[in-house]
Amino acid sequence: MLKLLLVAAVAVAAFVLWPRGDDGTERPPRGAQRAERTPEPEPQPSPRERPLRRPKCRDDVPDCASTSGRIVYVERVDPDGDGDLHVVVTDSRGVTLRGLTSVDVSKDLRPRRDPRVGDRASAMGPVQTGSFGQSQIHALEFHVRRR
Repeated sequence: MLKLLLVAAVAVAAFVLWPRGDDGTERPPRGAQRAERTPEPEPQPSPRERPLRRPKCRDDVPDCASTSGRIVYVERVDPDGDGDLHVVVTDSRGVTLRGLTSVDVSKDLRPRRDPRVGDRASAMGPVQTGSFGQSQIHALEFHVRRR
């Protein structure tokens, strides 16, 4: 009985998923000229979707790194209580891990409204060791673009 039900279920699935010859579109009569399709222009990303420019490192900043990408993690309340903000940004260069860069943003550079996951961010500063032993950028420059 179970075998029969399984065979029936496979047959129904094959019938439903099997490609049909007629897709419901009208076809021009034979010998008719085909109209040339003009390619549709590619949609331009909105200003909010465009990536932020990666800030250039300054010569006077030792062990400098920069990042630009989408925010994937935000730590609004800092455990050590000094009022800074921590964000993790996707980045092809990846300072902290492959593809990810952790950024420590001091209270002075912290934006008026905290960024959210999905916003874009860019930062530049020296690479320092964080409280968990991770490499991170101590931001001297920090920019956010909301989605």
